[in-house]
Amino acid sequence: MISYIFDGSFAGLCCCIFRAYAFKDRQLQDRKRQDKQIRIYSHVDFQPELFGYNADEHIGLAEEVVITTDEAKAQRVWTALTRKIGSSSSRRVYFAFLSEQAQSFQHIFDFACYVFDHQQAVADNYGHPAVLGISQIAKSVSREKHRMEAFVRFKKTAEDIFFAVIDPDFNVLPLISPHFKGRYADQRWLIYDEKRRYGLFYDLSRVHEVQLSNTHNKSMIEQAKLTDTSITLDAQEALYDQLWKDYFKSTNIVERRNIKLHVQHVPKRYWKYLTEKN
Repeated sequence: MISYIFDGSFAGLCCCIFRAYAFKDRQLQDRKRQDKQIRIYSHVDFQPELFGYNADEHIGLAEEVVITTDEAKAQRVWTALTRKIGSSSSRRVYFAFLSEQAQSFQHIFDFACYVFDHQQAVADNYGHPAVLGISQIAKSVSREKHRMEAFVRFKKTAEDIFFAVIDPDFNVLPLISPHFKGRYADQRWLIYDEKRRYGLFYDLSRVHEVQLSNTHNKSMIEQAKLTDTSITLDAQEALYDQLWKDYFKSTNIVERRNIKLHVQHVPKRYWKYLTEKN
């Protein structure tokens, strides 16, 4: 067994695929006919495996290989993979990576090797566990993306910046950026992922990745503190909040209240973002 340990980046994962072929680790796996002999781990998920099995079923020490991220090699792998599977399948691969789940890294590696090992198109063969796994994970990420686009609520600051705080299950910030850039092209905004400690800031021309220091979950959501100095809300923000709550209350039909259906469409974990729920 060989354990590939990479830095958790998408480029690092692509370099794992490059290494498997450049050092002929894939050919070694094929000769031994062992499924998943090459295991993929991000450095934060890796736990040393004391033992592994060789082809003759004798116990031996598992080999650990630390993968160095090389952008040029990663680009070669991604370009070749995209050329073989097309934009739709490559989108699923990227979505699966953004799930940050340890199993998704293994699925992506196995999927890429499966594609490269076959001349014919196999990216949609859902009988293969890696193809099916990527598809299922990508659907979950896509669902989270759409919910974030629907449930993000901005607050206007005295500095004329609209900001919002989120903590999604998956790393969907790169996916929702085009939506908000297109919808709020005439406003400066900041969406901050408190779980992953980074955000996206739009300055009316470009979207920049930012990191804010000394942040705390409670102050981020409840007190709107983004740094050591609290960002002051616009003087009319409280009025806008109240107007929205009044609108929500006036359009609500009490006799038709169906909490079970409501929670299906708006899960409770998103309520903290919604002005009308607070």
